[in-house]
Amino acid sequence: MKPYVVAAIFARGGSKGVPRKNVRPFAGKPLIAYAIEAAHASKLIDRVIVSTDDAEIAEVARRCGAEVPFVRPSALAQDDSPEWMAWQHAIRTLHGNDGPRPWDVFVCVPTTSPLRKVEDIDACISKLLSGDADIVITVRNAERSPHFNMVTLNERGVAHLVIPPQRATSRRQDAPAVFDITTVAYAARPSFVLSATGMFQGVVQAVVVPTARALDIDTELDFRVAELLLQQQLESHP
Repeated sequence: MKPYVVAAIFARGGSKGVPRKNVRPFAGKPLIAYAIEAAHASKLIDRVIVSTDDAEIAEVARRCGAEVPFVRPSALAQDDSPEWMAWQHAIRTLHGNDGPRPWDVFVCVPTTSPLRKVEDIDACISKLLSGDADIVITVRNAERSPHFNMVTLNERGVAHLVIPPQRATSRRQDAPAVFDITTVAYAARPSFVLSATGMFQGVVQAVVVPTARALDIDTELDFRVAELLLQQQLESHP
């Protein structure tokens, strides 16, 4: 039997870095549309839902083809609300509404990485289903390394490497490879999400995605750069 996979997109109304970013026009469509379309494009995903506390976001999400089967409680939509708790709320609520049908995979597809490709999402799902991970995340090659060019400052302002090397390292290429977590996609076992309070309490595996597809929109500059990159892609592949 085909695994049952549910994709969830979490979009609260009170974003501060880029106000109303989830419904803001991005290269001609609301930003949230790109996450919804990417999830629908996956042949592995059976259902696409949006978790939001905001009526406008809910309406835009429905127009873009997603379900909005519940309203996220305002307590889970604050600046300091852990998104992990919103994940748990979505899983519990859908399980309560849908009855005993078991999920095999819960997929989070954030709105903030509109340059992702569907194969990035599918790679996370496939890795989760084929191994023993509790959650599969997406990462990209880091621009800085705590072994080579990231420092802390002590009380006298003296700089020290975050992780001092075991032997002298003169080139970044000689330092251990490190990666940045991205917001391209997360695929997890629902039972793990419900039983844990954070992803690193379980077995975490990763899919490496190209930096060009991993831009995370958190500021106005991010928004403008991502929009420019997407427009260039559309012009080069009409």
